[in-house]
Amino acid sequence: MIPRRVAVVCALICGSASLSAAAAAPCPRPAEEKTLTLATTTSVDATGLLDVLADAFKKESGITVKWVAVGTGAALKLAQDGNADVVIAHARKLEDKFLRAGYGVNRRVIARNFFMLVGPPADPAKAAGAPDVKTALERIKASGSIFVSRGDRSGTHTRELDLWALAGGPPKANYLETGQGMAQTLLIASERRAYTLTDSASFLSLAAKAGLRTILEGSPELENVYSVIAVDPTRVPAARYEEAMAFIAFLTSPRGQSLIGSFQGQAGRSLFEPLAGQPGIDLIK
Repeated sequence: MIPRRVAVVCALICGSASLSAAAAAPCPRPAEEKTLTLATTTSVDATGLLDVLADAFKKESGITVKWVAVGTGAALKLAQDGNADVVIAHARKLEDKFLRAGYGVNRRVIARNFFMLVGPPADPAKAAGAPDVKTALERIKASGSIFVSRGDRSGTHTRELDLWALAGGPPKANYLETGQGMAQTLLIASERRAYTLTDSASFLSLAAKAGLRTILEGSPELENVYSVIAVDPTRVPAARYEEAMAFIAFLTSPRGQSLIGSFQGQAGRSLFEPLAGQPGIDLIK
């Protein structure tokens, strides 16, 4: 039999109507908090969007989202190693490799913005007047101007290398790799009066953009698509698949998409365009 003092505590905590009922059975333990570990690209974190989404998701589902913000390559590696349950990424080539290897399942497109070429106000390469990305990069390379690359296998770095391939590859001189995130890379580009590639959300939100101007934006080659992928529990048994799927359902729901589309952060303008509602979007983006 439960001692009387314990029975009284149980009656108070559990809200039991009678002391005898509390003494008859052990007080049930509180349910464990449901959590979800997200590995995410940095822009949705640095802009503050993820705080908004995580708070709304917690209110709706009771699930707490904990996250690590790194480049897409590192985010996918965390998930592959069993250190995340779900991933937000923006590098289709890396995502497809992750899926083909069997680590991810149910990739869903959630949003987009655009990459931008930015550089010093004087624009010594005269790249701002270029008709396309290829020509702009060719002018930067030919001028001997400094180009700062993230160099970190992030989604931005992956796209940068794809764009440089259009222009015959990156410069052999004055090409600096920071190995850092977008904020630090923008800061170094500003200090060195250099050019760099950034996603529009980060550029519009970060104070590190000071001293840089937009060189080229809006080109189709600069489209930046964000997706969410659940970790496959058959490959990573520790993955919280049920929670991951609930998070994906929320992000692609009208509520989640509305939050993404209306988010402005400190930029004073929308930073992400919701895409989940477009028919067939997961197949074409």
